[in-house]
Amino acid sequence: MVNRKDLNPDSSPRAAYGARLRRHRENRGWTQEQLADRLGLSSQHVSAVETARKPPTLPFSRKADDAFGVANSAESFERQWRDIRHGNLLEGFPEYVLIEGRAVEIRLFGIGIIPGLLQTPAYARAIAEGDVRRGRITPELANERVTLLAERQNALVRTRPPTTMAVMDESCIRRLVGGEDVMREQLAYLEEFASRPNTMLQIAPFDIGERRPFDLPINLLTMTDRSVVTYAESHAQGHLERESGFVLSALADYHQLQAESLSQAETVAMINEVRKGAP
Repeated sequence: MVNRKDLNPDSSPRAAYGARLRRHRENRGWTQEQLADRLGLSSQHVSAVETARKPPTLPFSRKADDAFGVANSAESFERQWRDIRHGNLLEGFPEYVLIEGRAVEIRLFGIGIIPGLLQTPAYARAIAEGDVRRGRITPELANERVTLLAERQNALVRTRPPTTMAVMDESCIRRLVGGEDVMREQLAYLEEFASRPNTMLQIAPFDIGERRPFDLPINLLTMTDRSVVTYAESHAQGHLERESGFVLSALADYHQLQAESLSQAETVAMINEVRKGAP
């Protein structure tokens, strides 16, 4: 008889994942070999995840969701994996990332820093390394954040990409991040982004003053059922909102912001001017 290792779900997030995987498996009366067949993996791999000797991965979690029929639910193993991996990120952000990749329309507003989905790897790396120097995150977490951002950006170039609308405060393109070479590359990328058929890029210039409706970054996602979800961040907290009254108000403010901002042609002209002259 194979020795059974007792698990303490409270010992670590990875152990909690493994214990829940075992519980789901045993509730269905499956052996590790039977679950492994459903996942297309070895029983040794399943055993290592259950006993927290091997960390779960995103592909493993998605396969487990399919095997147990819990995809896109509160019991999702993918959701638990994201909570483990990004536990040091702002509250609400892991859940936001989970649904961002399924959105059919993405609306972004950024202030001070170019929105993540529009950042080049070098720009993203510079932001993350700044947090490391200030002691806010470890170098390992910085690497994970840059990797996560690259994964999120894949949604913009999938076979049927979402319509993506981005409005940036003028400060985003005038704030030097990572040095002049990094900034020039970033600004050139924004011009390329604006040329895509499924995107719109606008700058909210300084001179619109109090007519700018948002003082903090905000993202709005439209899902396949046409529902809209908002995600907003302060310095210390992120907040995901589905309540219709707040969401509709934020959507109306976003439309006002677009009306007050430069056109895409004017935006590209300003970005090109900054790229050639500075930053």
